[in-house]
Amino acid sequence: MSQSLTQIYLHIVFSTKGRKELLQEQTIRRGTEAYLAGICREQGSPAVQIGAVVDHVHILCRLGKAISVADLIRELKRDSSKWMKTQGSTLSEFHWQGGYGAFSISPGHVLKLQHYIANQEEHHRAESFQDEFRRLCKKYGVEIDERYVWD
Repeated sequence: MSQSLTQIYLHIVFSTKGRKELLQEQTIRRGTEAYLAGICREQGSPAVQIGAVVDHVHILCRLGKAISVADLIRELKRDSSKWMKTQGSTLSEFHWQGGYGAFSISPGHVLKLQHYIANQEEHHRAESFQDEFRRLCKKYGVEIDERYVWD
């Protein structure tokens, strides 16, 4: 076959360092979503849906055929962290957590996940980031070690 074809959907989740609620302002959250979408596009991994809340983000994207999951997430976190530090004095020391969650998504589940990500603010009125992340890991069959997953 002379053509390389892929369709790999990823659900990426990562938090601010120490889960600090640094994304309080709606304008910062929307700006962060747009900035992350731009990074995804630049990396050949177009965003389908991005949702930021006060202490974390969810990204649904199609993984490009020329980039690894780790490289994409490194670019997302590094470039957006630099940008965040320019968004005001309260964000001058901004950092994302060291780790992340990245889960493969069936194309048949994309619409449901888009809706879930779009409604993050409402969803987190009833569930913390930690409880959500534990639930997602259980759903996707990923074991976590509580001693190391939270930084």
